[in-house]
Amino acid sequence: MPDEVLSQAEVESLLTALDAGHAAPTRGKDGAPAKAGKMREKITPYDFKRPERVGKDQMRSLQTLHEGFSRNFGAALSAIVRTIVEVKLTSVDELTYSEFVFSLENPTCFNLLNAEPLEGNLILDINPSILFPMIDRLLGGGREMTPPARRPLTEIELRLVGKITEKFLEELRKAWENVLPLTLKVERVESNPQLMQIMPPNEVVVLISFEVMFNDVRGMMNLCIPFNSLERIAGRLSSNSWASYGRKYTTEDTQRVLMEGMKAAAVNVVVELARTTISTGDLIGLRVGDVVTTEHDCRSPLIVEVEGVPKFHARPGACRGRKAIRIEDVIAPQQPEPTE
Repeated sequence: MPDEVLSQAEVESLLTALDAGHAAPTRGKDGAPAKAGKMREKITPYDFKRPERVGKDQMRSLQTLHEGFSRNFGAALSAIVRTIVEVKLTSVDELTYSEFVFSLENPTCFNLLNAEPLEGNLILDINPSILFPMIDRLLGGGREMTPPARRPLTEIELRLVGKITEKFLEELRKAWENVLPLTLKVERVESNPQLMQIMPPNEVVVLISFEVMFNDVRGMMNLCIPFNSLERIAGRLSSNSWASYGRKYTTEDTQRVLMEGMKAAAVNVVVELARTTISTGDLIGLRVGDVVTTEHDCRSPLIVEVEGVPKFHARPGACRGRKAIRIEDVIAPQQPEPTE
């Protein structure tokens, strides 16, 4: 049978089909196009050891929820250790419980949490590389960071760590209150994570990892949530009903509470009597009883500044044997100049 010779148009059609990513139609013996075969279906590999049971919507919701939590917890942690602490959400992953346990250091700070009404237990793991510098800071240590010790925590250190975990649970409860009101408390604290077999090794968990940066030191905090705990509230996580949008207007009660709180706030009040310029030699030579002359008229009002902002005009005087001022009028606030 002689070989079939393709025409130039057929060759160009074949090359165009190859560039487009699909094969050109074949021809039968009579030259007519053959019937196209069944297109190959896209095959996605599936690992039965690591089944994906948490939907993408739930994972995105958990990521968004804990991004806000990380910022609030970082601010709260900064107030405890009296220095800037940055907490950043690094990942939200789905894996098995055995993979999570074997990825942790030993010893570590392994907290078993009770989160009613969720089923099962949550786990909070704090890496020693960030935990020991915080303990040193709470005990009055300086900025010099020492290498973290590889040992279990002592009783005193556990009490100090309790302040950090309590603040973590408090901010976590606030972050979850729009999804589900949680009652969080620490049941046990262990140093060896492999001793805490609270679920089967192949059980699916959601691991939420945070990076903590503190005085040039970095460490990880991990929150492990079993899938069984999220299964019944999956609908609340998939729908964004937990997210609160819109502007909230204050009521008279909230305004009254704010005003009562502000009344007790201490402010710095400064009265400027006069202002002049003298040489350094004259300043050094001043003695008790010397008189410093100024260009300020004694009959003109004084300026009272509150936290560095001019607020009142006042007159000097005395009251019950002490120096005092009498408020004359209020200084009108300056309006910002319009920008072109």
